[in-house]
Amino acid sequence: MSLFLTLLSGVAWTVVYADAIRVGFRDRTYAIPVAALALNIAWESIYAVRSLSDGPDVQGVVNLVWFVADAVIVWTFLRYGRTEFPAWVTRQLFAGWALLMLIMGYAVQLMFIAEFGWRDAPVYAAFLQNLLMSVLFIAMLVARGGTRGQTLTIAVAKWIGTLAPTLTFGVIYGSAFVLAVGVLCSVFDLVYIGLVWTARQRQPASLPALT
Repeated sequence: MSLFLTLLSGVAWTVVYADAIRVGFRDRTYAIPVAALALNIAWESIYAVRSLSDGPDVQGVVNLVWFVADAVIVWTFLRYGRTEFPAWVTRQLFAGWALLMLIMGYAVQLMFIAEFGWRDAPVYAAFLQNLLMSVLFIAMLVARGGTRGQTLTIAVAKWIGTLAPTLTFGVIYGSAFVLAVGVLCSVFDLVYIGLVWTARQRQPASLPALT
């Protein structure tokens, strides 16, 4: 069962990243909130290298696939992200902000490893940054005033991709912390799904339908 849930999570998150890349290029924006994106790509690169150096396994391969996909999403942020900022944010300020976000992402992951060790750090970090992403998706929808750079596919796949490891670590392995954070993720993910659905129904008919 745990292998099935790992594969389900891997497929769901790969769908999230693939659709984020598609809609990012289509709408000329980035589709993953930048703070969560920085934490994700740091997590994926660190644990992909760690896992593959110890001998390839399913999660290590999944992490590597996610890292490659996230690298493309980072490129969409660097390419189009400045348009989401006020006009007074210069290219230099934007580049500095992007670099600061990446440094933050790696610093946070290394602090988790120092505090909790290689076994527990990836689990605790993954669920906390997942919760952050769930909240930031809602904030991004509100800030953009609509579903530009966002789709129901991303929203639903993100929910499934988080729910699967919640069942693995929270129910099968009995972690109360993971179960509690995972439930909170589901609450915000379902709210986000509802908001995206509502926004799609109310968007002008002249706009292209979002999947």
